[in-house]
Amino acid sequence: MSDNTMTSDKHGAPMNQQSVVRLLRNNGGIVALLIILAFNALFTPNFLQVQTLFVNISQVATIAIVAIGMTVVIATAGIDLSVGAVMALAGALAPLIFQSEFGTAYPVLGLIIAFAVPLLVAALCGLFNGVLISYLNVQPIITTLILFISGRGIAQVLTNGNLQTFSNPSFSYIGTGKILGLPFQGWLALLLACIVYWIVTRTIFGRYLLAVGGNERAAKLSGAPVRTVKIGAYVICAFLSGIAGLIVVAINSASDAARNGNLMELDAIAAAVVGGALLQGGRAPIFGAILGAVIIQLVKYTLLANGVEDEVALIAKAMIIVLAVYVQQARKE
Repeated sequence: MSDNTMTSDKHGAPMNQQSVVRLLRNNGGIVALLIILAFNALFTPNFLQVQTLFVNISQVATIAIVAIGMTVVIATAGIDLSVGAVMALAGALAPLIFQSEFGTAYPVLGLIIAFAVPLLVAALCGLFNGVLISYLNVQPIITTLILFISGRGIAQVLTNGNLQTFSNPSFSYIGTGKILGLPFQGWLALLLACIVYWIVTRTIFGRYLLAVGGNERAAKLSGAPVRTVKIGAYVICAFLSGIAGLIVVAINSASDAARNGNLMELDAIAAAVVGGALLQGGRAPIFGAILGAVIIQLVKYTLLANGVEDEVALIAKAMIIVLAVYVQQARKE
């Protein structure tokens, strides 16, 4: 038999074809990103301009930050539908604080409190989710759906349903500032990714996190603090959502409780799954979540920049989730 004859796998597929399929499955996110970039470079007007880069970084940073938290939650085989509501709540609180009489009288202290209190409230939202899931054994989708509904409602009550506008350059810096010519929130997203990556890969909590998601019963029998780990995961997710909510408010110099974080749960779940998070738990690809966020944002930008209606972008993101889940299932075969 000639040396050039292709060998076949057990299903009869040529080995070189099998290698290509395996390459696409294992590196689908990078391949998809390259395809999107190539398409935009060829067909989307002004895509290669610096201003376009800044716009996409500004938009993708919030998705990436929330997706990092979502990845941590999914690693426990959970889900968090309340991230958008937490964003709205944190974003509503900040302007209320630094525009209050106290915040006006003591601007520096008011600004510090305007960052600290919303993030503390966001963490408490995560604690609420984690306690219900861990101690009352409520399903994650039900627990976070409660906050999904009530959290945004609380934010609207606090603001009387009104749009809060403001002019506060110090606060707005997190949304409009630049470091080395690039948007501040992009650097912040990378910093947070590095911190969470270190937590997941270098701490006992991280090892327990992956163990709980991989096999909760085995983790419990081995002495892992399953309840504490789950609570910690939801607190991290909510805290990061609070940061994203503050960034959105800072970018717009306005807080709209009805729109801040709207449908962010869809973007975050899509980014996490595209980035390689397994819905069954046991994996936490933090930088994969950033890759997924970039893909989700570029898909949205590509459609809008080429005249496709925003509603179609929602369908496209849903299809991306379906495709990513299919690829996950195919890897098991």
